[in-house]
Amino acid sequence: MVTGHFQEYEDEYLETLYEFHEKRPGTRVRNGELAKYLDVSPASATEMVQRLAKNGFVDYVPYKGTCLTDKGLDHGMMMKRRHRLAEVLLTILPFEGDVHETACRLEHAFNDDLELCISLLLGNPTIDPSGRNIPPANSRIADKIGLAPKFSSLASLESSNSGDIIMILTTAGDREILEQTGLKIGDKITRNDGELWCGDKLLQIDDSLAEKIILRCI
Repeated sequence: MVTGHFQEYEDEYLETLYEFHEKRPGTRVRNGELAKYLDVSPASATEMVQRLAKNGFVDYVPYKGTCLTDKGLDHGMMMKRRHRLAEVLLTILPFEGDVHETACRLEHAFNDDLELCISLLLGNPTIDPSGRNIPPANSRIADKIGLAPKFSSLASLESSNSGDIIMILTTAGDREILEQTGLKIGDKITRNDGELWCGDKLLQIDDSLAEKIILRCI
């Protein structure tokens, strides 16, 4: 098992190699390609690839290139999952910065507990804001997701299901609209036949705002 003590620059190489794997499964990546993608010198890329090979994360053949071992694939997939989860989180927060660059920094702060928490909070999404697949959780996380209480955004609440509002992630502009709905933390919401109800009140709420209202499903 790879621990959270792995260096950030090693994470970046494995995450990048996983991106190449997504596009060209089983194909070796030449050091020149890797260096260009990461904006480093070919010598630096070669040195890092050799280090990763020594630690069992990649299979490196001089002049032919590098591919991930099973161990490296697991780690690269984990880093890419954490990056894309961070992007999903940032898009529903009232965040106005650079989503991609910030997600690049956040992914290195994740551990298993935080990944589990964010996965549950976001409803274990499978697609990131750019429409790319979010890699599945590893077995350590997946087992815990299966046993944990289910969370959902209001927009994703399934038909005939109910949930209690536990979090509302809004901007100042959203708050004025939210006040008009009367919704607050603790309210129970039910979806029936495609319609959202809070008690006996039919809700008319925009999908973009509904994505920012988080429920603990009952």
